[in-house]
Amino acid sequence: MSDVKTIEIHENIFADNDMAAKMVREKLKNNNCYMVNFMSSPGSGKTTTLISLINKLKNNLNIYLMNVDIKTDCDASKIAKNTGINTLQINNGGLCHIDAEMTLNALKEVDLKDIDLLILENIGNLVCPAEFDTGANKNIMILSVPEGDDKPLKYPLMFSVCDLVLINKIDVLPFFDFDMDKAVKNIKNLNKNAKIIPISAKTGEGIDEVINWLNNCFKF
Repeated sequence: MSDVKTIEIHENIFADNDMAAKMVREKLKNNNCYMVNFMSSPGSGKTTTLISLINKLKNNLNIYLMNVDIKTDCDASKIAKNTGINTLQINNGGLCHIDAEMTLNALKEVDLKDIDLLILENIGNLVCPAEFDTGANKNIMILSVPEGDDKPLKYPLMFSVCDLVLINKIDVLPFFDFDMDKAVKNIKNLNKNAKIIPISAKTGEGIDEVINWLNNCFKF
């Protein structure tokens, strides 16, 4: 009878990515720059939220944005046009995420020494981006009301790795079957340390609270 040998390998398959993420954080620290990684599904209002945030922060902070997408520079151009800040478009050739190695390579195009806040607008996806540490100091995600209050149950990893969860489009709550209490409970069951802020990027409601959270995190 043939022999079957079993071995256990405990090396982290993301070890290379973790090393690159550490290098990203060291690079940020050496330049006194903070990076936040924004994640969400397509259509959640991520770009609109960023425009609202940036326009309230840009008078006191030097802000730079890196946008990740498969093709085009639609979002990066929209943010540059509506805020006046400099942006960098990263086209990742069809991948569903950006990892730390890609982020590290992108930073070669950015002069960090004059930047206070670096925003990474990750590709629209609730699965893959959550799996890869980009080296960001904080992870932020947006859940929009039209997506439904069940998304934390369906995509648990995304909600588990985020420091801040923004529940966007609360201005349309009356028109959707979205239970805010249930959504908050589902998120907290996955991540008790996550800060949850309901917002409307369209009306500006909640944006000041997001700014206060950022200020408390980074002591701008």
